[in-house]
Amino acid sequence: MKALVLSSGGVDSTTCVSIAVAKNGKENVSTVSIYYGQKHKKEIEAARKVAEFYGLKHYEFDLSQIMAYSDCSLLGHSTRQVVHKSYAQQIAENGEGKVGTYVPYRNGLMLSVVASLAMSLYEDEDVEIYIGAHADDAAGNAYADCSQPFMEAIGKAIEVGTYGKAHLVAPFVGINKAGVVKKGLELGTPYQLTWSCYEGGEKPCGTCGTCIDRAAAFAANGVKDPALEV
Repeated sequence: MKALVLSSGGVDSTTCVSIAVAKNGKENVSTVSIYYGQKHKKEIEAARKVAEFYGLKHYEFDLSQIMAYSDCSLLGHSTRQVVHKSYAQQIAENGEGKVGTYVPYRNGLMLSVVASLAMSLYEDEDVEIYIGAHADDAAGNAYADCSQPFMEAIGKAIEVGTYGKAHLVAPFVGINKAGVVKKGLELGTPYQLTWSCYEGGEKPCGTCGTCIDRAAAFAANGVKDPALEV
């Protein structure tokens, strides 16, 4: 079966690439990255490297115009600064609900793009669409479009809208980030190529929410983050 992996170049989506390649064979897997106006393109550059590592075809799309009206702190035109606290701390301080790095309906937009691409490339074939959303993202309703109810709903919509040809695969929706890393380590995922930091510096800042969660996930598995050793 063909597979398209929504690839941000981070830990979770790159682990999905490993799973798709192991299951489907690299000749049947492609990656898809989307620029939506981020402050930097380090993640997309990482996604290209991951695709090259596995020998996969890689597609890129630009949705930045859609986000022109959002003031999410991840966007280049935003007036807000990225909060340098863990998601758990942000929720403890502010209560449950969306965090400052929530990009409006991002996963819905991106999955729709990939579903359309799937039907364009493989009109008469079944295609799996992978997304790396995990349980920690949905905790405290920080990212509603990472939650299990959302994935189930949009997965059904994708199947209906593609005549049953495209199938959403969200392998980590019920697993935390430590579990994602555990699976990736088993598969030899090239984490040394990945980038997660919300800031676009030479090295990860280590203090934004995603840096904190990433470090904790590797620590929980008793290993050092390979990207920090490059």
